[in-house]
Amino acid sequence: MNKHFITLVIFCFTCSLGVYGQNPMLNSGVSVKKLWMDYQSQNGGSLSDFTSYHHGFEIGYNRTLSERLILNVPFKAGVVTSHVQDLSNCIHKTTYGLDAKLQYILGSTTDKVKPYLMGGLGIVGEVEGESNIQVPLGLGAFIKIRDNAWFNWQSEYRFSLAEDRNNLHHGIGFVYQFGKSADKPMIEEEVFKTDSDGDGIMDDIDLCPQEIGTQENMGCPDSDGDGVPDFKDECPNYAGLKSFKGCPDSDGDGIADSEDECPNLAGVAAKNGCPDEDKDGDGIPDAEDSCPNIAGSEENNGCPGGDQDKDGIPDSVDKCPNLYGVSSAKGCPDSDNDGIGDPFDKCPTKPGLSVYEGCPDTDGDGLHDGRDRCPSSPGSVDNNGCPEIAKEDRQVLELAMRAVQFDTGKSTLKPESYAILDQISGIMNRYPDYNLSIEGYTDSVGDANNNLKLSEKRAKSCHDYLVSKGISVRKLNFAGFGEANPIADNNLLSGRALNRRVEFNLTPGN
Repeated sequence: MNKHFITLVIFCFTCSLGVYGQNPMLNSGVSVKKLWMDYQSQNGGSLSDFTSYHHGFEIGYNRTLSERLILNVPFKAGVVTSHVQDLSNCIHKTTYGLDAKLQYILGSTTDKVKPYLMGGLGIVGEVEGESNIQVPLGLGAFIKIRDNAWFNWQSEYRFSLAEDRNNLHHGIGFVYQFGKSADKPMIEEEVFKTDSDGDGIMDDIDLCPQEIGTQENMGCPDSDGDGVPDFKDECPNYAGLKSFKGCPDSDGDGIADSEDECPNLAGVAAKNGCPDEDKDGDGIPDAEDSCPNIAGSEENNGCPGGDQDKDGIPDSVDKCPNLYGVSSAKGCPDSDNDGIGDPFDKCPTKPGLSVYEGCPDTDGDGLHDGRDRCPSSPGSVDNNGCPEIAKEDRQVLELAMRAVQFDTGKSTLKPESYAILDQISGIMNRYPDYNLSIEGYTDSVGDANNNLKLSEKRAKSCHDYLVSKGISVRKLNFAGFGEANPIADNNLLSGRALNRRVEFNLTPGN
């Protein structure tokens, strides 16, 4: 028996692994059955002698090999009546066995009732006899109870390679499949590749899908052609070096112009890019000398001669000879002490850099606060210093136009609108320097004046909801436009549904 048993185990293992390599998402399961086992009718007895049927049980392992094919490996045990020609030798005996069967589903694989054909190979042992190889053939059916759970009926004729061992098995029981339900068809989502900006690079790999760019920059533009894409370039309008994040170094001193206080004079880092020398030999380093090419005195900040405003800075080098000033601002008043005189300072009350016209660059995006519409959030020069709205956030704003719903003919928000409005609230928190414009529209059905009022009320309902979520009213505005600006044909039912909408538009602040 050991030889037969090992042969069957190898057969089961080969069947399972042979198909498993082709079907990576397989389901496994277990089965249990109550058996009626008939050995006597196929060996000279009567098929109608039901009293000679005996009971048994079966527990098995199932694996779904494909949409229609299932491997079943059951272990069986029971007591049977063995019929031989001499009725006096009719005895009861205990049998047990292990099968490997393939069940082939007939008809539709999604029906609740699935008939199937069955065939396989098994080994049967007898407590008071020899083991033998049997070939089971039969049919059965699965009847769905719920997802992954099935009632199972099966009848099989078992041809034995030993004499007087042919038999019939009938069984009923249950099957439970683990994992993804085998009868649920996989729906493959269609993927449509698009190129929104027409630059030849598909949106799914284009880092800037709304801006025409180059292959080298993964679809992003490079306005100054320095090889650094605009979204990484701190000086996108001036050709520079990659080592300086796209900014130039005009004097070649290794300090980017954006950080160099003397961008046209080679200097040292310790002097913020200004030279550490004394050209006129007056004992005052050029970086501190208001007249670096003319010898002067320390009390005149390195300059010679007259001082009308009595600020200690000679009129010859005083940029504001009639205004009391400081040497650091070349004789001009400097309210914010940034070294740039107030008459020339675009931000006289905020310390800044000369390269930024005396203004700071709070968010470090290369655009000073005097020009930056979003001074606390880094952004590109092309977008006035404001951050670009992320693609997924733009998609939420576009979806909201269709997702925000109201009671028919009213401005009352339906509960299903709250989720998308909560997402918009989160977007507002991510872009603190942006304002949100809420615009309501209707279709052309009904009185135009009433539609105008309804569209404004609906826009206000969205406005009030966002305020309730903590969004500042200073960042929000709303308006209703009624039937104006349709985006679809009002003569069509589908067109009117699209025209009834609320649009959400983010714009830079200030």
